[in-house]
Amino acid sequence: MTSPEAESLPADPAPEEPSQGVPSAAKPAAEAPAAPADAASAATPAPDTAPEHTPPPRPEERLEKAVRVAEQALIEFEIAVETFRVEVENFSRLHHQKLGPMYTRLDELDAQIAEAKAARTGDAEDLRLAREARARVMPMPGVEELFHGWIDSEGLSPEGAAMLNDQPVRPPQRVRPSADARRLYRDLVRKAHPDLAQGEAERTRRDAFIARVNHAYTLGDEEALRALTAEWEAGPASEEQPPSRSEELYARLEWLAERKEMLTLVAKRLEDGAIGSMLRVAQDDPDGLLDQIAEQLLAEVAGRERELAALLE
Repeated sequence: MTSPEAESLPADPAPEEPSQGVPSAAKPAAEAPAAPADAASAATPAPDTAPEHTPPPRPEERLEKAVRVAEQALIEFEIAVETFRVEVENFSRLHHQKLGPMYTRLDELDAQIAEAKAARTGDAEDLRLAREARARVMPMPGVEELFHGWIDSEGLSPEGAAMLNDQPVRPPQRVRPSADARRLYRDLVRKAHPDLAQGEAERTRRDAFIARVNHAYTLGDEEALRALTAEWEAGPASEEQPPSRSEELYARLEWLAERKEMLTLVAKRLEDGAIGSMLRVAQDDPDGLLDQIAEQLLAEVAGRERELAALLE
């Protein structure tokens, strides 16, 4: 049943505000069609007035992107080559320290065996072989070689002093720096690489810093690498590379390509060397490879000693 107020409202040409106490649901029917229209307009987004204008790309934009990609690729390649160089250097040093005396012992036993055979037979050919075997024996190292790495401009190194005083000597460093050291090294090189510098002053600063980073990584010194990380983060922020002219960008790409070719030659020499070839065989456990070779050499030494003992009976 419609209230008297609702019946009188449509006939009123200028309705006053609704009387107090009338709920919003009981508004006049004449106003009802306006609500769906308002809702539809609110739900339907207004059509775009005009498409936004996208500025055309600068002519140097593609070149700048190519330079950035080439720079990052070169840095990653340099990290890989330097990492392998450190491993080859450390493995070569440990190979010489651990296995060198065994090779020397084998050469001496071969010479003694050849001399024992020549003494038994007196044959001219056996005598010649004995002389050649003796010539292959490494001479006794000189004082400089014996003390290589123990004496410097300040006198005895800590290792040399420890040996002379019967104190424990620091064990040889591992072939490969720890995983944390490798991670810290890679992060530092990616952030501070000289190829990212703009201007000679900044390049000089980065060159000196990266030299310290490489030295700490060669020693596998995690604490030094962490200190260098904090130092770099506290230093001046690296400047972003500003846009360059096309000629400069082309020259930059040529330089990056030439440097990559040079690093490729360095990597090939490392890989083709005797130590690099051994490391490729045992990439996951180079220390274990040294132990395996040492066991084989010890077995050969034992066999030569038995052979010599039999000849001297």
